[in-house]
Amino acid sequence: MADPAPTPMMQQYREMKARDPDALLLFRMGDFYEMFGDDAVRASALLGIAVTTRDKDKGDQAVPMAGFPHQALETYLAKIVQAGQRAAVCDQVEDARFAKGLVKRDVVRVVTPGTLTDEALLDPRAANYLAAVVESGARMGLAWVELSTGRFSLTSLLRTELADELARLDPAETIASELAVDAPWLRALRGQQSHPVTIRPSWDFQLEQARKTLFEQFGVATVEGFGVDDRSPEIQAAGALVAYLRETQKSALGHIARLTPYRRAEVLALDETTRRSLELTKTLREGKREGSLLQVIDRTATPMGARLLSEYVTSPLTSPALIEERLAAVDELFQDSGLRNDLRQALGEAYDLERLAARAATGRATPRDLCSLARTLALLPRVKARLAARRSKRLSELEAAIELCPEVRSAIETALVDDPPLAIKEGGLIRPGCHEELDRLRSASKDGKSWIARYQSEQIRRTGIAGLKVGFNNVFGYYIEISHAQAQRGEIPADYIRKQTVKNAERYYTPELKEFENEVRNADERANALEYELFLALRDRVSADAPRLIQAGSALAQVDVLAALAELAARQGYCRPEVVAEPVFEVEAGRHPVLDAILPRGEFVPNDTMLSPEKGDLLLITGPNMAGKSTYIRQVALMAILAQIGGFVPARRAKIGVVDRLFARVGATDELSRGQSTFMVEMTETANILNNATKQSLVILDEIGRGTSTFDGVSLAWAITEHLHDVVGCRALFATHYHELVELEKTKPRLRNANVAVGESQGEIVFLHRIAPGGADQSYGIHVARLAGVPGPVLDRAREILAFLEKQHGPDPGLPEPEGPIRRKVKSGRALQGSLFASLPEPMLAELRQVDPGAITPEQAVDLLKRLRELAG
Repeated sequence: MADPAPTPMMQQYREMKARDPDALLLFRMGDFYEMFGDDAVRASALLGIAVTTRDKDKGDQAVPMAGFPHQALETYLAKIVQAGQRAAVCDQVEDARFAKGLVKRDVVRVVTPGTLTDEALLDPRAANYLAAVVESGARMGLAWVELSTGRFSLTSLLRTELADELARLDPAETIASELAVDAPWLRALRGQQSHPVTIRPSWDFQLEQARKTLFEQFGVATVEGFGVDDRSPEIQAAGALVAYLRETQKSALGHIARLTPYRRAEVLALDETTRRSLELTKTLREGKREGSLLQVIDRTATPMGARLLSEYVTSPLTSPALIEERLAAVDELFQDSGLRNDLRQALGEAYDLERLAARAATGRATPRDLCSLARTLALLPRVKARLAARRSKRLSELEAAIELCPEVRSAIETALVDDPPLAIKEGGLIRPGCHEELDRLRSASKDGKSWIARYQSEQIRRTGIAGLKVGFNNVFGYYIEISHAQAQRGEIPADYIRKQTVKNAERYYTPELKEFENEVRNADERANALEYELFLALRDRVSADAPRLIQAGSALAQVDVLAALAELAARQGYCRPEVVAEPVFEVEAGRHPVLDAILPRGEFVPNDTMLSPEKGDLLLITGPNMAGKSTYIRQVALMAILAQIGGFVPARRAKIGVVDRLFARVGATDELSRGQSTFMVEMTETANILNNATKQSLVILDEIGRGTSTFDGVSLAWAITEHLHDVVGCRALFATHYHELVELEKTKPRLRNANVAVGESQGEIVFLHRIAPGGADQSYGIHVARLAGVPGPVLDRAREILAFLEKQHGPDPGLPEPEGPIRRKVKSGRALQGSLFASLPEPMLAELRQVDPGAITPEQAVDLLKRLRELAG
């Protein structure tokens, strides 16, 4: 049986749906947005709304339907994009009262995770990037834009560098060509659930088409004026981005006014593993901002500043001159608390100028948005005046970059009331006296009741009918009502035209009353429509200045970040680092910035760090677990980052040589989804370090080799340390529990041993959290196990085994001769490994062979030890 012909409305729906089949189509019907068919089923699961059906009498052919009130649009859009989905908003584009037949509808915007501009859908402290990737020969083109601010950047890179750059950007959505669907890099990207990928037509990525798109967007004949080769692969990615934005936004993109090339050599290279290990923007355990370096150092007063600080943290500088410019500005604000406080107070009253201007440019700004924009512009003279005549070059440049835009502010303040309503089509937006025709219409509406009262009195005098009344209803409009009895006694004027007969009265109208009705009855409606037109004109006026407004917002964001870094330094007792080109790292009384902020003041134990070619630039740190080795090496890395973003550091004194690449291999977890064990991940990350670190790099390693057998682990750790010392020659800190490695100090002139000091009294140990010269003499492993809550019987048995091993082989055979230490150690180790079980009775060996170490629980381990003890007699 053939499907019945769709209704005109459903035909309209299907035509709209066919334009973007992958998007949820939100179809406006009166006061609701409706979804039909498969979209209704998807929406039900995604949004938690009920599914009903149209035409229930059609049984199996009934069409599923789900919807929500139009007032809840932003709430449901947020849920859709948070799930990584797209939504096409289809609105009525004509007034239903004047429609001839079916109301015209059209898709007014397509909302995707990477194309958000609405305040309710965005995190004010985080950038929301849309990225595009294209492969061209041996190079990759990468471009990214933040539609909510208009910032547009691009770069080219190797395929092996793509994952790290995308990790830095953390885009909300990435677009790629349909021709790349089978490329390994795209399959890997699409395999990440948190990374939505949208496949686009290959045409948009073709070089000539991309160039044409960009030339049209920026009104140029070449983009080389932006410092970009207009035949490079990143141009292909950038052109595809603009094409996608045009298709989804259905509006002007005037606020996207320039391209900014991203010079990867000008920023500190941080791979994905390092960012994650150091918890720069998110914590390892929960993936939250709270507890990260960014959250702890963020003292910004504006959302713009918070986003820029995040960018600074993920992209530290490598130019000593540029770092010094920021440091000088921070220092001036640090020294002048009055200036700092005045700026922070003004900034605290500011709204998000960048995103407000962008919403105006994309036709999304509300009257309240424009009022917030005007209030922020009103603060600019104060900020600009306080930045005048500054010593530091950067603050002077920012003062010059702040455009006051007085004509924009004046236009908004002249037109809009101070506190406009949320609805933009129901009036109450425009100030009285702003527009003559609007004032006349308002007056007509306001004076309507008094006019009716005067007219009724005049008609009573004229006719002599005391009971005459002037009334109104929605069907007939205004009328004159006279009762039947009065009509019979009095004379009805000739200009009274009969309109309706009701039970006890006759109703009339006059040409004068009809004229009044035509003018007054629609006065509110006409006034509201005129207000809406005036608002749209004002928004377009603001939109034309969006690039200038965004530039002013960018300058405010930079002032905010510099003042925030100065505030952080003042509150936490940070010092200004001396940043130099030489590969040194000299810090007195350094502290971990996160723990220093979280712990009660004075509780964190500070430590010195002295790395240089002369004093030793490879520090091997031994000591028990839980004593603070990992904290110490992390704090060194974090201080390097703070210094290179232009901030002060948590120390008494600091001289830090610029780092070109920072590598952190701190902890690893099994990546079972990729078929990789802890040890495989550890070795992969270590290989990346050994292959890519330079003499100017900083490497921090924590417990390399734990994922394999003891002797393989010692051998690898030893060889890795030698390679860092002999081949790479960079600054490095290696925390390890392999005490055998301390012997390397005898043969490696730039290696220095250090240990975490431990106090011991009456069998109890106390971690002093102080880094001292020399290697640790024991690991205190059993003590740490007791602190961790390992059951007493297990600890007792461990002490027995330790005593047995030390009696048989000594606590540490040592490595007296400098030649061939690893060979001798491995040989003696393998002998030790054999001798440990050589004299075990056969039943014990049989029992041991049945044990799966990876599956045994602590309780089962205790039972096993008891059985082995019984077997041993």
